Amino acid sequence: MRTKKSLFSLQTKIAVLACIVVALALLVADVIINAKISENAQTEASNEAIEIARIVANSAVVIEGLSGKRDEKQIQVFTEKTLSISDVRFITVMDMNRVRKSHPNASKIGEFYEEDDADPVFEGQENTSINQGSLGTSLRALSPVFDEDGRQIGVVLVGIMVESVQAAIDDNRAGIYIGVGVGMLVGVLGALLLARNIKKILFGLEPSAIAKIFEERSAMLQSVREGILAVDQESRMTIANEEAIRLFQQAGIKGDPIGKKVDEYVPNTRLQNILKTGEAELDQEQDLNGTIILANRIPVIVDGEIVGAIATFRDKTEIRQLAEKLTGVRIYAEALRSQTHEFMNKLHVILGMIRMGYYDRLTQYVSGIAHQYQLEVGFVVKKIKDPVLAGFLLGKLSLAREAGVEMKLSETSFLPEPDQPEIVHELITIIGNLINNALDAVEKSTTKEIGIDFSHGNNVLTIEVSDTGLGMDEEVKQNIFMKGYSTKGEDRGLGLYLIQRSLERLGGEINVISNINKGTLFRVTVLYWGKEGYID
Repeated sequence: MRTKKSLFSLQTKIAVLACIVVALALLVADVIINAKISENAQTEASNEAIEIARIVANSAVVIEGLSGKRDEKQIQVFTEKTLSISDVRFITVMDMNRVRKSHPNASKIGEFYEEDDADPVFEGQENTSINQGSLGTSLRALSPVFDEDGRQIGVVLVGIMVESVQAAIDDNRAGIYIGVGVGMLVGVLGALLLARNIKKILFGLEPSAIAKIFEERSAMLQSVREGILAVDQESRMTIANEEAIRLFQQAGIKGDPIGKKVDEYVPNTRLQNILKTGEAELDQEQDLNGTIILANRIPVIVDGEIVGAIATFRDKTEIRQLAEKLTGVRIYAEALRSQTHEFMNKLHVILGMIRMGYYDRLTQYVSGIAHQYQLEVGFVVKKIKDPVLAGFLLGKLSLAREAGVEMKLSETSFLPEPDQPEIVHELITIIGNLINNALDAVEKSTTKEIGIDFSHGNNVLTIEVSDTGLGMDEEVKQNIFMKGYSTKGEDRGLGLYLIQRSLERLGGEINVISNINKGTLFRVTVLYWGKEGYID
Protein backbone atom coordinates (compact mmCIF):
# COMPACT_ATOMS: atom_id res chain seq x y z
CA MET A 1 0.00 0.00 0.00
CA ARG A 2 1.55 3.26 -1.14
CA THR A 3 0.98 6.47 0.81
CA LYS A 4 0.36 9.64 -1.20
CA LYS A 5 2.89 12.35 -0.72
CA SER A 6 1.34 15.28 1.10
CA LEU A 7 1.48 18.86 -0.18
CA PHE A 8 2.56 20.07 3.26
CA SER A 9 5.48 18.90 5.35
CA LEU A 10 4.98 17.12 8.67
CA GLN A 11 6.46 20.10 10.51
CA THR A 12 3.94 22.45 8.90
CA LYS A 13 1.04 20.13 9.65
CA ILE A 14 2.00 19.74 13.30
CA ALA A 15 2.53 23.49 13.73
CA VAL A 16 -0.80 24.37 12.09
CA LEU A 17 -2.69 21.66 13.99
CA ALA A 18 -1.18 22.70 17.31
CA CYS A 19 -2.04 26.36 16.59
CA ILE A 20 -5.63 25.41 15.73
CA VAL A 21 -5.94 23.36 18.92
CA VAL A 22 -4.54 26.19 21.03
CA ALA A 23 -6.80 28.73 19.31
CA LEU A 24 -9.91 26.59 19.83
CA ALA A 25 -8.97 25.94 23.45
CA LEU A 26 -8.46 29.65 24.10
CA LEU A 27 -11.69 30.51 22.25
CA VAL A 28 -13.69 28.07 24.34
CA ALA A 29 -11.99 29.36 27.48
CA ASP A 30 -12.82 32.95 26.45
CA VAL A 31 -16.50 32.09 25.93
CA ILE A 32 -16.72 30.26 29.25
CA ILE A 33 -14.82 32.95 31.18
CA ASN A 34 -16.84 35.78 29.63
CA ALA A 35 -20.08 34.01 30.49
CA LYS A 36 -18.85 33.49 34.03
CA ILE A 37 -17.70 37.08 34.34
CA SER A 38 -21.05 38.36 33.06
CA GLU A 39 -22.84 36.12 35.53
CA ASN A 40 -20.60 37.17 38.40
CA ALA A 41 -20.83 40.86 37.49
CA GLN A 42 -24.61 40.69 37.36
CA THR A 43 -24.75 38.73 40.63
CA GLU A 44 -22.40 41.19 42.30
CA ALA A 45 -24.43 44.17 41.07
CA SER A 46 -27.66 42.50 42.24
CA ASN A 47 -26.18 41.81 45.66
CA GLU A 48 -24.96 45.38 45.94
CA ALA A 49 -28.32 46.77 44.92
CA ILE A 50 -30.28 44.54 47.31
CA GLU A 51 -27.99 45.47 50.19
CA ILE A 52 -28.52 49.17 49.58
CA ALA A 53 -32.27 48.58 49.23
CA ARG A 54 -32.30 46.82 52.58
CA ILE A 55 -30.32 49.61 54.23
CA VAL A 56 -32.68 52.26 52.88
CA ALA A 57 -35.74 50.17 53.81
CA ASN A 58 -34.55 49.86 57.40
CA SER A 59 -33.54 53.49 57.82
CA ALA A 60 -35.52 55.54 60.39
CA VAL A 61 -36.03 58.39 57.90
CA VAL A 62 -37.85 56.12 55.41
CA ILE A 63 -39.86 54.23 58.02
CA GLU A 64 -40.95 57.40 59.88
CA GLY A 65 -41.58 59.26 56.61
CA LEU A 66 -43.90 56.51 55.34
CA SER A 67 -45.56 56.18 58.79
CA GLY A 68 -46.39 59.89 58.94
CA LYS A 69 -44.14 60.50 61.93
CA ARG A 70 -41.81 62.62 59.86
CA ASP A 71 -42.11 64.89 56.88
CA GLU A 72 -42.05 62.60 53.85
CA LYS A 73 -39.95 65.17 51.96
CA GLN A 74 -37.01 64.12 54.10
CA ILE A 75 -37.14 60.77 52.30
CA GLN A 76 -36.03 62.49 49.04
CA VAL A 77 -33.20 64.26 50.86
CA PHE A 78 -32.06 60.98 52.43
CA THR A 79 -32.10 59.02 49.18
CA GLU A 80 -30.21 61.76 47.31
CA LYS A 81 -27.53 61.68 50.00
CA THR A 82 -27.38 57.87 49.77
CA LEU A 83 -27.05 58.04 45.97
CA SER A 84 -24.10 60.36 46.29
CA ILE A 85 -22.10 57.90 48.38
CA SER A 86 -23.05 54.68 46.50
CA ASP A 87 -22.59 53.31 43.00
CA VAL A 88 -26.29 52.90 42.27
CA ARG A 89 -28.10 54.97 39.62
CA PHE A 90 -31.37 55.62 41.42
CA ILE A 91 -33.30 54.99 44.66
CA THR A 92 -37.07 55.16 44.67
CA VAL A 93 -39.28 54.88 47.76
CA MET A 94 -42.97 54.07 47.33
CA ASP A 95 -45.88 53.76 49.75
CA MET A 96 -48.31 50.88 49.66
CA ASN A 97 -50.36 52.76 47.04
CA ARG A 98 -47.36 52.63 44.61
CA VAL A 99 -46.95 56.40 44.90
CA ARG A 100 -43.31 57.51 44.59
CA LYS A 101 -41.98 59.43 47.64
CA SER A 102 -38.49 59.82 46.18
CA HIS A 103 -36.93 59.72 42.70
CA PRO A 104 -33.76 61.03 41.04
CA ASN A 105 -36.08 63.09 38.84
CA ALA A 106 -38.05 65.22 41.33
CA SER A 107 -40.89 65.63 38.83
CA LYS A 108 -41.62 61.93 39.21
CA ILE A 109 -42.33 62.25 42.93
CA GLY A 110 -46.00 61.66 43.66
CA GLU A 111 -46.53 59.67 40.46
CA PHE A 112 -47.85 56.09 40.35
CA TYR A 113 -45.38 53.18 39.77
CA GLU A 114 -46.90 50.96 37.11
CA GLU A 115 -44.29 48.17 36.57
CA ASP A 116 -45.33 44.68 37.64
CA ASP A 117 -41.84 43.66 38.89
CA ALA A 118 -42.83 45.26 42.23
CA ASP A 119 -45.88 43.02 42.71
CA PRO A 120 -44.08 40.31 44.78
CA VAL A 121 -42.44 43.00 46.94
CA PHE A 122 -45.75 44.58 47.85
CA GLU A 123 -46.57 41.16 49.23
CA GLY A 124 -43.51 41.26 51.51
CA GLN A 125 -40.95 39.43 49.29
CA GLU A 126 -37.63 40.82 48.02
CA ASN A 127 -37.16 40.75 44.28
CA THR A 128 -34.60 41.57 41.58
CA SER A 129 -35.21 42.18 37.88
CA ILE A 130 -33.96 43.85 34.75
CA ASN A 131 -36.52 46.28 33.41
CA GLN A 132 -37.01 49.35 31.25
CA GLY A 133 -37.80 52.47 33.27
CA SER A 134 -37.90 56.23 32.84
CA LEU A 135 -34.08 56.38 33.13
CA GLY A 136 -33.46 53.45 30.80
CA THR A 137 -32.81 49.71 31.22
CA SER A 138 -31.61 48.92 34.70
CA LEU A 139 -30.92 46.06 37.06
CA ARG A 140 -33.36 46.54 39.94
CA ALA A 141 -33.50 45.37 43.55
CA LEU A 142 -36.73 45.81 45.50
CA SER A 143 -37.07 45.42 49.27
CA PRO A 144 -40.22 45.85 51.46
CA VAL A 145 -40.37 48.48 54.25
CA PHE A 146 -41.86 47.45 57.59
CA ASP A 147 -42.78 49.67 60.58
CA GLU A 148 -42.06 48.91 64.21
CA ASP A 149 -45.12 46.68 64.44
CA GLY A 150 -44.00 44.58 61.47
CA ARG A 151 -46.62 45.99 59.16
CA GLN A 152 -45.49 46.68 55.60
CA ILE A 153 -45.74 50.37 54.84
CA GLY A 154 -43.86 50.66 51.53
CA VAL A 155 -41.25 49.48 49.05
CA VAL A 156 -37.69 50.60 48.26
CA LEU A 157 -36.46 50.30 44.66
CA VAL A 158 -32.70 50.52 43.96
CA GLY A 159 -31.47 50.48 40.37
CA ILE A 160 -28.12 50.10 38.65
CA MET A 161 -28.03 50.90 34.95
CA VAL A 162 -27.25 47.93 32.70
CA GLU A 163 -24.67 50.06 30.90
CA SER A 164 -22.71 50.29 34.13
CA VAL A 165 -22.78 46.51 34.59
CA GLN A 166 -21.66 46.00 30.96
CA ALA A 167 -18.86 48.52 31.47
CA ALA A 168 -17.60 46.49 34.41
CA ILE A 169 -17.81 43.32 32.32
CA ASP A 170 -15.90 45.00 29.47
CA ASP A 171 -13.18 46.11 31.86
CA ASN A 172 -12.68 42.51 33.01
CA ARG A 173 -12.91 41.21 29.43
CA ALA A 174 -10.03 43.41 28.32
CA GLY A 175 -7.76 41.52 30.69
CA ILE A 176 -9.07 38.26 29.30
CA TYR A 177 -8.26 39.32 25.73
CA ILE A 178 -4.73 40.18 26.76
CA GLY A 179 -4.38 36.76 28.40
CA VAL A 180 -5.80 35.02 25.31
CA GLY A 181 -3.38 36.89 23.08
CA VAL A 182 -0.40 35.98 25.23
CA GLY A 183 -1.62 32.38 25.39
CA MET A 184 -1.98 32.28 21.61
CA LEU A 185 1.54 33.60 21.12
CA VAL A 186 2.97 31.09 23.56
CA GLY A 187 0.93 28.32 21.89
CA VAL A 188 2.25 29.17 18.43
CA LEU A 189 5.85 29.24 19.64
CA GLY A 190 5.32 25.97 21.48
CA ALA A 191 3.75 24.41 18.37
CA LEU A 192 6.70 25.43 16.24
CA LEU A 193 9.19 24.07 18.77
CA LEU A 194 7.20 20.84 19.08
CA ALA A 195 7.04 20.39 15.31
CA ARG A 196 10.76 21.00 14.97
CA ASN A 197 11.56 18.54 17.77
CA ILE A 198 9.31 15.82 16.29
CA LYS A 199 10.93 16.29 12.88
CA LYS A 200 14.36 15.97 14.48
CA ILE A 201 13.31 12.75 16.22
CA LEU A 202 12.08 11.39 12.86
CA PHE A 203 15.40 12.32 11.19
CA GLY A 204 13.64 14.86 9.00
CA LEU A 205 11.52 12.19 7.29
CA GLU A 206 8.00 12.87 6.12
CA PRO A 207 5.16 10.38 6.83
CA SER A 208 5.18 9.15 3.21
CA ALA A 209 8.92 8.44 3.47
CA ILE A 210 8.45 6.68 6.81
CA ALA A 211 5.63 4.56 5.36
CA LYS A 212 7.79 3.66 2.36
CA ILE A 213 10.72 2.67 4.59
CA PHE A 214 8.38 0.57 6.74
CA GLU A 215 6.97 -1.22 3.67
CA GLU A 216 10.44 -1.85 2.26
CA ARG A 217 11.71 -3.11 5.62
CA SER A 218 8.75 -5.48 5.98
CA ALA A 219 9.22 -6.78 2.43
CA MET A 220 12.94 -7.26 3.02
CA LEU A 221 12.43 -9.09 6.32
CA GLN A 222 9.90 -11.48 4.81
CA SER A 223 11.86 -12.15 1.60
CA VAL A 224 15.15 -13.33 3.10
CA ARG A 225 15.80 -17.05 3.60
CA GLU A 226 17.25 -16.51 7.07
CA GLY A 227 15.17 -16.26 10.22
CA ILE A 228 15.46 -12.81 11.81
CA LEU A 229 14.70 -12.16 15.48
CA ALA A 230 15.16 -8.83 17.29
CA VAL A 231 14.85 -8.00 21.00
CA ASP A 232 14.77 -4.72 22.92
CA GLN A 233 16.71 -3.71 26.04
CA GLU A 234 14.39 -5.79 28.21
CA SER A 235 15.02 -8.86 26.01
CA ARG A 236 11.44 -8.78 24.72
CA MET A 237 11.03 -9.86 21.10
CA THR A 238 10.05 -7.00 18.77
CA ILE A 239 10.66 -8.52 15.31
CA ALA A 240 10.25 -12.06 14.02
CA ASN A 241 9.96 -12.64 10.28
CA GLU A 242 8.04 -15.49 8.63
CA GLU A 243 11.14 -17.67 8.24
CA ALA A 244 11.92 -17.35 11.96
CA ILE A 245 8.37 -18.36 12.87
CA ARG A 246 8.57 -21.30 10.41
CA LEU A 247 11.75 -22.58 12.05
CA PHE A 248 10.22 -22.14 15.51
CA GLN A 249 7.15 -24.13 14.46
CA GLN A 250 9.39 -26.77 12.90
CA ALA A 251 11.04 -27.09 16.32
CA GLY A 252 7.62 -27.35 18.03
CA ILE A 253 7.60 -23.78 19.38
CA LYS A 254 4.11 -22.37 18.88
CA GLY A 255 2.46 -18.99 19.42
CA ASP A 256 3.20 -15.38 18.49
CA PRO A 257 6.66 -14.44 19.78
CA ILE A 258 6.19 -10.65 19.68
CA GLY A 259 6.27 -9.09 23.14
CA LYS A 260 7.47 -12.23 24.92
CA LYS A 261 10.75 -12.68 26.78
CA VAL A 262 13.21 -14.32 24.40
CA ASP A 263 14.67 -16.69 27.01
CA GLU A 264 11.15 -17.94 27.88
CA TYR A 265 10.23 -18.55 24.22
CA VAL A 266 13.43 -19.73 22.51
CA PRO A 267 15.38 -22.58 24.15
CA ASN A 268 19.16 -22.22 24.53
CA THR A 269 19.15 -18.66 23.25
CA ARG A 270 22.02 -16.30 24.06
CA LEU A 271 20.47 -13.05 22.91
CA GLN A 272 20.06 -11.83 26.48
CA ASN A 273 23.83 -12.36 26.96
CA ILE A 274 24.53 -10.18 23.93
CA LEU A 275 22.59 -7.38 25.66
CA LYS A 276 24.96 -7.68 28.63
CA THR A 277 28.29 -8.18 26.89
CA GLY A 278 27.74 -6.16 23.72
CA GLU A 279 29.92 -8.65 21.81
CA ALA A 280 28.78 -10.31 18.59
CA GLU A 281 28.61 -14.11 18.29
CA LEU A 282 28.96 -15.39 14.72
CA ASP A 283 28.27 -18.80 13.16
CA GLN A 284 27.19 -20.40 16.44
CA GLU A 285 25.28 -23.68 16.58
CA GLN A 286 22.06 -23.69 18.61
CA ASP A 287 19.72 -26.57 19.44
CA LEU A 288 16.01 -25.75 19.00
CA ASN A 289 14.34 -28.85 20.43
CA GLY A 290 16.37 -31.10 18.16
CA THR A 291 16.57 -28.73 15.17
CA ILE A 292 20.14 -27.48 14.85
CA ILE A 293 20.43 -23.92 13.55
CA LEU A 294 23.45 -21.81 12.70
CA ALA A 295 23.00 -18.38 14.29
CA ASN A 296 24.64 -14.98 14.19
CA ARG A 297 23.90 -12.66 17.14
CA ILE A 298 24.79 -8.98 16.99
CA PRO A 299 24.11 -6.13 19.48
CA VAL A 300 22.28 -3.00 18.32
CA ILE A 301 24.20 0.03 19.57
CA VAL A 302 22.87 3.61 19.29
CA ASP A 303 24.92 6.55 20.61
CA GLY A 304 27.19 4.16 22.44
CA GLU A 305 24.31 2.44 24.27
CA ILE A 306 23.06 -1.12 23.70
CA VAL A 307 19.37 -0.74 22.79
CA GLY A 308 18.73 -4.27 21.60
CA ALA A 309 20.09 -7.29 19.74
CA ILE A 310 19.40 -9.08 16.45
CA ALA A 311 19.83 -12.75 15.59
CA THR A 312 19.86 -14.21 12.08
CA PHE A 313 19.73 -17.98 11.77
CA ARG A 314 19.13 -20.84 9.37
CA ASP A 315 18.59 -24.56 9.59
CA LYS A 316 22.03 -26.15 9.58
CA THR A 317 20.75 -29.06 7.50
CA GLU A 318 19.75 -26.67 4.72
CA ILE A 319 23.17 -24.99 4.84
CA ARG A 320 24.91 -28.36 4.67
CA GLN A 321 22.78 -29.44 1.71
CA LEU A 322 23.56 -26.20 -0.07
CA ALA A 323 27.28 -26.65 0.58
CA GLU A 324 27.16 -30.17 -0.74
CA LYS A 325 25.28 -29.09 -3.86
CA LEU A 326 27.90 -26.44 -4.46
CA THR A 327 30.61 -29.05 -3.95
CA GLY A 328 28.89 -31.33 -6.49
CA VAL A 329 28.67 -28.49 -9.00
CA ARG A 330 32.37 -27.79 -8.49
CA ILE A 331 33.18 -31.43 -9.16
CA TYR A 332 31.10 -31.38 -12.36
CA ALA A 333 32.81 -28.16 -13.46
CA GLU A 334 36.28 -29.55 -12.85
CA ALA A 335 35.50 -32.68 -14.84
CA LEU A 336 34.14 -30.68 -17.79
CA ARG A 337 37.11 -28.31 -17.65
CA SER A 338 39.51 -31.26 -17.79
CA GLN A 339 37.76 -32.75 -20.80
CA THR A 340 37.70 -29.39 -22.54
CA HIS A 341 41.39 -28.85 -21.85
CA GLU A 342 42.29 -32.34 -23.09
CA PHE A 343 40.35 -31.87 -26.33
CA MET A 344 41.81 -28.41 -26.87
CA ASN A 345 45.31 -29.88 -26.64
CA LYS A 346 44.39 -32.49 -29.24
CA LEU A 347 42.84 -29.86 -31.50
CA HIS A 348 46.09 -27.88 -31.31
CA VAL A 349 48.02 -30.97 -32.42
CA ILE A 350 45.58 -31.51 -35.30
CA LEU A 351 45.88 -27.85 -36.36
CA GLY A 352 49.70 -28.06 -36.27
CA MET A 353 49.75 -31.22 -38.41
CA ILE A 354 47.41 -29.59 -40.96
CA ARG A 355 49.66 -26.55 -41.26
CA MET A 356 52.73 -28.79 -41.75
CA GLY A 357 50.94 -30.94 -44.34
CA TYR A 358 51.24 -34.25 -42.44
CA TYR A 359 47.89 -35.47 -43.75
CA ASP A 360 48.68 -39.16 -43.70
CA ARG A 361 49.83 -39.03 -40.09
CA LEU A 362 46.88 -36.73 -39.28
CA THR A 363 44.44 -39.39 -40.44
CA GLN A 364 46.21 -41.96 -38.31
CA TYR A 365 46.24 -39.60 -35.29
CA VAL A 366 42.56 -38.73 -35.52
CA SER A 367 41.61 -42.37 -35.99
CA GLY A 368 43.67 -43.27 -32.93
CA ILE A 369 41.97 -40.60 -30.84
CA ALA A 370 38.53 -41.65 -31.99
CA HIS A 371 39.30 -45.31 -31.37
CA GLN A 372 40.71 -44.61 -27.91
CA TYR A 373 37.78 -42.37 -27.05
CA GLN A 374 35.26 -44.95 -28.29
CA LEU A 375 36.97 -47.66 -26.33
CA GLU A 376 37.05 -45.55 -23.17
CA VAL A 377 33.50 -44.28 -23.55
CA GLY A 378 32.19 -47.68 -24.52
CA PHE A 379 33.97 -49.35 -21.62
CA VAL A 380 32.69 -46.82 -19.04
CA VAL A 381 29.14 -46.79 -20.41
CA LYS A 382 29.10 -50.58 -20.43
CA LYS A 383 30.21 -50.76 -16.81
CA ILE A 384 28.35 -47.71 -15.41
CA LYS A 385 24.69 -47.74 -16.41
CA ASP A 386 23.71 -44.36 -14.96
CA PRO A 387 24.52 -41.72 -17.65
CA VAL A 388 25.27 -38.99 -15.12
CA LEU A 389 27.78 -41.12 -13.22
CA ALA A 390 29.27 -42.39 -16.49
CA GLY A 391 29.80 -38.87 -17.80
CA PHE A 392 31.23 -37.84 -14.47
CA LEU A 393 33.79 -40.68 -14.49
CA LEU A 394 34.80 -39.85 -18.09
CA GLY A 395 35.51 -36.31 -16.93
CA LYS A 396 37.62 -37.63 -14.05
CA LEU A 397 39.57 -39.86 -16.46
CA SER A 398 40.38 -36.77 -18.53
CA LEU A 399 41.39 -34.90 -15.37
CA ALA A 400 43.76 -37.73 -14.40
CA ARG A 401 45.38 -37.80 -17.84
CA GLU A 402 45.83 -34.02 -17.66
CA ALA A 403 47.61 -34.45 -14.32
CA GLY A 404 49.81 -37.25 -15.71
CA VAL A 405 48.10 -39.93 -13.64
CA GLU A 406 47.02 -43.32 -14.94
CA MET A 407 43.49 -43.96 -13.68
CA LYS A 408 41.83 -47.30 -14.46
CA LEU A 409 38.31 -48.59 -14.03
CA SER A 410 38.54 -52.30 -13.22
CA GLU A 411 37.32 -54.89 -15.71
CA THR A 412 35.05 -56.42 -13.07
CA SER A 413 33.33 -53.13 -12.24
CA PHE A 414 29.59 -52.90 -12.70
CA LEU A 415 27.08 -50.32 -11.44
CA PRO A 416 23.39 -50.66 -12.43
CA GLU A 417 21.16 -47.65 -12.86
CA PRO A 418 19.74 -46.72 -9.41
CA ASP A 419 16.11 -47.19 -8.45
CA GLN A 420 16.24 -43.83 -6.63
CA PRO A 421 17.85 -41.14 -8.85
CA GLU A 422 18.55 -38.81 -5.89
CA ILE A 423 21.30 -41.18 -4.68
CA VAL A 424 23.40 -40.21 -7.72
CA HIS A 425 24.25 -36.83 -6.22
CA GLU A 426 25.49 -38.46 -3.02
CA LEU A 427 27.59 -40.96 -5.02
CA ILE A 428 29.14 -38.15 -7.06
CA THR A 429 30.12 -36.40 -3.81
CA ILE A 430 31.63 -39.61 -2.46
CA ILE A 431 33.42 -40.77 -5.64
CA GLY A 432 34.54 -37.28 -6.66
CA ASN A 433 36.14 -36.52 -3.30
CA LEU A 434 37.80 -39.96 -3.15
CA ILE A 435 39.33 -39.45 -6.62
CA ASN A 436 40.44 -35.91 -5.76
CA ASN A 437 42.02 -37.22 -2.57
CA ALA A 438 43.81 -39.95 -4.59
CA LEU A 439 45.08 -37.40 -7.13
CA ASP A 440 46.56 -35.38 -4.27
CA ALA A 441 48.10 -38.52 -2.78
CA VAL A 442 50.04 -39.52 -5.95
CA GLU A 443 51.16 -35.99 -6.75
CA LYS A 444 54.67 -36.53 -5.29
CA SER A 445 54.81 -40.26 -5.95
CA THR A 446 57.09 -41.85 -8.54
CA THR A 447 54.36 -44.21 -9.73
CA LYS A 448 51.12 -42.32 -10.29
CA GLU A 449 48.30 -44.80 -10.56
CA ILE A 450 44.71 -44.79 -9.34
CA GLY A 451 42.36 -47.76 -9.42
CA ILE A 452 38.55 -47.64 -9.26
CA ASP A 453 36.26 -50.61 -8.74
CA PHE A 454 32.48 -50.92 -8.40
CA SER A 455 30.85 -54.14 -7.28
CA HIS A 456 27.15 -54.68 -6.65
CA GLY A 457 25.36 -57.59 -5.06
CA ASN A 458 22.52 -58.24 -2.62
CA ASN A 459 21.51 -54.57 -2.90
CA VAL A 460 24.88 -53.48 -1.55
CA LEU A 461 27.28 -51.29 -3.56
CA THR A 462 31.00 -51.44 -2.79
CA ILE A 463 33.25 -48.68 -4.12
CA GLU A 464 37.03 -49.00 -3.94
CA VAL A 465 39.46 -46.23 -4.81
CA SER A 466 43.14 -47.08 -4.46
CA ASP A 467 46.28 -45.04 -5.13
CA THR A 468 50.05 -45.53 -5.24
CA GLY A 469 50.72 -42.56 -3.04
CA LEU A 470 52.92 -42.25 0.04
CA GLY A 471 50.29 -43.68 2.40
CA MET A 472 49.22 -42.50 5.87
CA ASP A 473 50.32 -43.26 9.41
CA GLU A 474 47.87 -44.18 12.19
CA GLU A 475 47.50 -40.62 13.51
CA VAL A 476 46.50 -39.28 10.09
CA LYS A 477 44.04 -42.15 9.53
CA GLN A 478 42.31 -41.37 12.84
CA ASN A 479 41.80 -37.69 11.96
CA ILE A 480 41.18 -37.58 8.20
CA PHE A 481 37.37 -37.49 8.56
CA MET A 482 37.43 -34.49 10.92
CA LYS A 483 36.18 -31.25 9.40
CA GLY A 484 39.08 -29.01 8.45
CA TYR A 485 41.79 -31.60 9.05
CA SER A 486 44.31 -31.79 6.20
CA THR A 487 47.99 -32.41 5.59
CA LYS A 488 47.81 -30.11 2.51
CA GLY A 489 47.58 -26.76 4.31
CA GLU A 490 44.83 -24.28 5.21
CA ASP A 491 41.32 -24.14 3.67
CA ARG A 492 41.38 -27.90 3.01
CA GLY A 493 40.06 -30.97 4.82
CA LEU A 494 36.43 -30.84 3.65
CA GLY A 495 36.35 -33.67 1.08
CA LEU A 496 36.47 -36.66 3.42
CA TYR A 497 34.26 -34.81 5.91
CA LEU A 498 31.58 -34.42 3.20
CA ILE A 499 31.94 -38.10 2.31
CA GLN A 500 31.27 -38.99 5.95
CA ARG A 501 28.11 -36.82 5.99
CA SER A 502 26.83 -38.39 2.77
CA LEU A 503 27.40 -41.86 4.15
CA GLU A 504 25.48 -40.99 7.32
CA ARG A 505 22.45 -40.10 5.20
CA LEU A 506 22.81 -43.22 3.02
CA GLY A 507 23.43 -45.55 5.94
CA GLY A 508 26.84 -46.56 4.56
CA GLU A 509 30.35 -46.89 5.92
CA ILE A 510 33.94 -46.30 4.85
CA ASN A 511 37.15 -48.16 5.67
CA VAL A 512 40.73 -47.09 5.06
CA ILE A 513 43.69 -49.38 4.43
CA SER A 514 46.96 -47.47 4.20
CA ASN A 515 50.63 -48.02 4.90
CA ILE A 516 53.56 -45.68 4.59
CA ASN A 517 55.07 -45.82 1.04
CA LYS A 518 52.57 -48.53 0.02
CA GLY A 519 49.59 -46.46 -1.01
CA THR A 520 46.03 -46.21 0.28
CA LEU A 521 42.73 -47.99 -0.37
CA PHE A 522 39.35 -46.47 0.51
CA ARG A 523 36.46 -48.94 0.58
CA VAL A 524 32.89 -47.59 0.74
CA THR A 525 29.77 -49.72 1.15
CA VAL A 526 26.22 -48.40 0.81
CA LEU A 527 22.76 -49.83 0.30
CA TYR A 528 21.94 -49.57 -3.42
CA TRP A 529 18.87 -50.88 -5.27
CA GLY A 530 19.04 -51.26 -9.01
CA LYS A 531 16.29 -49.92 -11.24
CA GLU A 532 13.16 -52.04 -11.66
CA GLY A 533 13.80 -54.88 -14.08
CA TYR A 534 17.42 -55.32 -13.04
CA ILE A 535 18.19 -58.78 -11.65
CA ASP A 536 20.75 -58.70 -8.85
